[in-house]
Amino acid sequence: MAAADQEYAVSGDDVYRIGSTTTVAKITYEGTERLSITHSAGGTKKFTALARYTRNGDDGKASVVARFIQDMTPRGTFEDEVDEDPDFLTVLNQPFAIQLDAATLRDLRTLHKKVPFEASSPLGGDAVLRGFLRPAPGGEIDGTKVTAVKFEAEGVMTGTLPTKGSTARMSGQMRMEGTAYYSTETALLLALDATLTIVAQLQQDALNRVPVHIVYRRAIRADSSLKTPLPAPLATGAGTESPATP
Repeated sequence: MAAADQEYAVSGDDVYRIGSTTTVAKITYEGTERLSITHSAGGTKKFTALARYTRNGDDGKASVVARFIQDMTPRGTFEDEVDEDPDFLTVLNQPFAIQLDAATLRDLRTLHKKVPFEASSPLGGDAVLRGFLRPAPGGEIDGTKVTAVKFEAEGVMTGTLPTKGSTARMSGQMRMEGTAYYSTETALLLALDATLTIVAQLQQDALNRVPVHIVYRRAIRADSSLKTPLPAPLATGAGTESPATP
């Protein structure tokens, strides 16, 4: 059984500053996304997100298709099935669950002070970010009443420089902050504003380290007016990319 699809508008930007120079590299993203939800006889709920967007960077424009598939088991846990979203633009590839259970949504609606919060690193690896959740003003998104929660968390990070084809290693601090908005009726994630900041040192060789400052921003908003058809998902591979039409 399939539930009605949810449409989203997605946008974001990545800003990189490497070394002591004031020169920065920037990539911007703009597009749409469709979330489909199906239910199996065994009680598993499958979420499929397909996003089509334009990536605009120093190397030009490209049209990109991203796909992410996630299962919610009858126990309420989430399992990633397909991750073809290297730019973190789909609503399923975010630090908050796509849908909450009734008890968790009730806890958010009655949140009056900050409470401890823990999340895994959005860039993968074993890093854990620790911080706090606190209440935020709700309201409506796309005509639906929402419950909002602000989040902030930080921690130590190590890994490769997150640029295409890079193998350079870096280590430093990571901070994540933003606001998540859930439907008060269905407990579905309808919007997310998130910023991830990395302040680190890039290991050039055994003696030299270069300062690195990276900021990722993502904005996802439910928008039922978006009815742009999305391409069918690929059987294999990590999305498609082709030059955008000028």
